[in-house]
Amino acid sequence: VGFLGQMIDGSLGMAYGVSCNTFLLALGFSPAVGSASVHAAEVITTGISGMAHHKLGNVRKDLFLRLLIPGVLGGGIGAYALTQFDGNIIKPYVSAYLLIMGIVIIVKGLRKQQEHREIKRGIEPLALAGGLLDALGGGGWGPVVTTTLVASGNQPRQTIGSVNASEFFVTLTESIVFILTIGLTNWQVIAGLLVGGVIAAPLGAYVTKHLPLRSLMILVGVLIAIVSIRTLYLAIMG
Repeated sequence: VGFLGQMIDGSLGMAYGVSCNTFLLALGFSPAVGSASVHAAEVITTGISGMAHHKLGNVRKDLFLRLLIPGVLGGGIGAYALTQFDGNIIKPYVSAYLLIMGIVIIVKGLRKQQEHREIKRGIEPLALAGGLLDALGGGGWGPVVTTTLVASGNQPRQTIGSVNASEFFVTLTESIVFILTIGLTNWQVIAGLLVGGVIAAPLGAYVTKHLPLRSLMILVGVLIAIVSIRTLYLAIMG
């Protein structure tokens, strides 16, 4: 699970936390414990992934810096809030938003001409919201931030690399908050996620570097749509 989650996250910029946390919740872990376990493992995997993206030239410094501080603030606040109430309440609303964004990205990817209009406004509030949702849902930094930036016209490769690099600091902050509030247990789960993720982290960055632009956008869009539809279905049926 850790290997597959990190391959998806490293190459497409999202879904490590979503995929891993979905599996842990299915096994009966509470949202707080599941999110804490995933983020504890993700501290190492995102660090390796971020360094790999930087080495391959996938990280844009100005975008990375604009995402960093608001993302860290959102992650810290969200992690603390999750220890006070059930974060599953907001999942259906987030999934509906992501489904729409996924469709937008698929449409853009199917077009012959790709127009990249770098958005200059709203990056900091987006990062703050992404950090909050990441902690509350056990994953969401990549889906919310990467999806919105790419759907708005930002270049996918550098967006994915920059979001992955900043994710290390967001995840580290969330893990510190979880340790101070509920502590960390389930070390076997954390170790399993960590080993698989460490192996996959550099491979995912390589895929991002070499995958054709249109293929990358379509894969991102399809992944978001599938995960969002599944989450919505479970919420409605539940």
